[in-house]
Amino acid sequence: MAIADVKEYAHLTDADIEALGRELDAIRRDIEESRGEKDARYVRNVIRLQRSLEIGGRAVLFASRRRPAWLAGVGLLTLSKIIENMELGHNVMHGQWDWMNDPEIHSTSWEWDVTGPSAHWKQTHNYLHHKYTNVLGMDDDVGYGLLRVTRDQRWKPFNAGNLVYNTLLALFFEYGIAAQHLELGKVAKGRADKEETQRKLREVGEKIGKQVLRDYVIYPAITGPAWKSTLSANFTANTLRNVWTNAVIFCGHFPDGAEKFTKEDIDKETQAQWYLRQMLGSANIEGSALMDFMTGNLSYQIEHHLFPDLPSNRYKDIAVTVRQLADKYDLPYTTGPLAVQYAKSWRTIAKLSLPNKYLKDTVDNAPETASERMFDGELTSTVDPVTGRRNGLKSAIARKRKSGKLRSLLGLR
Repeated sequence: MAIADVKEYAHLTDADIEALGRELDAIRRDIEESRGEKDARYVRNVIRLQRSLEIGGRAVLFASRRRPAWLAGVGLLTLSKIIENMELGHNVMHGQWDWMNDPEIHSTSWEWDVTGPSAHWKQTHNYLHHKYTNVLGMDDDVGYGLLRVTRDQRWKPFNAGNLVYNTLLALFFEYGIAAQHLELGKVAKGRADKEETQRKLREVGEKIGKQVLRDYVIYPAITGPAWKSTLSANFTANTLRNVWTNAVIFCGHFPDGAEKFTKEDIDKETQAQWYLRQMLGSANIEGSALMDFMTGNLSYQIEHHLFPDLPSNRYKDIAVTVRQLADKYDLPYTTGPLAVQYAKSWRTIAKLSLPNKYLKDTVDNAPETASERMFDGELTSTVDPVTGRRNGLKSAIARKRKSGKLRSLLGLR
């Protein structure tokens, strides 16, 4: 089952966790005190780049009846939409640039280029997801109310379609996000306030209408004889942006090692305990500087979850220290190439389309679901008196895996 006691699972004492929290607080202070013109110049350059790509893409599509122009227009628009979605919209609305006091780049005024209203997203994502990251029953991003992604979720015949649902979710991800705040599950069960639901539906409908009118009516019409090819180019760019966003988000939350949690400790959780849960529940993507940029620096998902409102261009530097802290406290630092992390996410989605009785691993020790019970009561953390190195969670997981492989070779499983 999911982790019920984060402290025990992490093999840390209360004092250890508070010490870790103080070191992470120090990172925050250092970044806040050093923010300045270089950071402001970065985000303004990103905005200029994004707008230039969009203008270039729209201009090329006037000739989109020719295949090379169509391909070029799709490429430029896709890049523009990904950058606006990931490095700008997502991060601006987190308040990463509010310190600049620039009304154009402020979390309260930014409306992004997707079908979900920014005000809705800030509630479901900034507040619920980031406060209750991977907490079952609190964080709707655990499967988006559609996918079974942990064995803690009781299997239903509906879950047999896991792979189909995620394919559709990837292709139309912006619409899935738009629907998330509507809480359709509560609506179906008659547990939602009717007036509030009507208001949310109206707001989502208005935003979808604006996006559809712009991308599928106005811009195609402007290109005159090329309107059909422009319409298809806009649809293709939106779809590619959706698939990329889905991949990045899933790589940060659903590969092996991104843990799930129960509600037990959340109400009394300290800031330091919250930090620890973010480290255990998130995963990074390894790649180049271009990869970092195109993911909106969510390739540093661990760092983003620790400091969601610090400038994204600082995550790379923050990651160096966070990884050192993970080593110091012998905590896992889950990371891997995008293709590997995404494949692991799809593997989990495929496996969990089946009932637990058809799965090999236990509910406490599976690649996508772990708990403190996997250690059979061996939850102590020790420090080597010679090297001074801690022997904690990361080492315990390695021992457990080694033991499991040995038992498997001996035919004891």
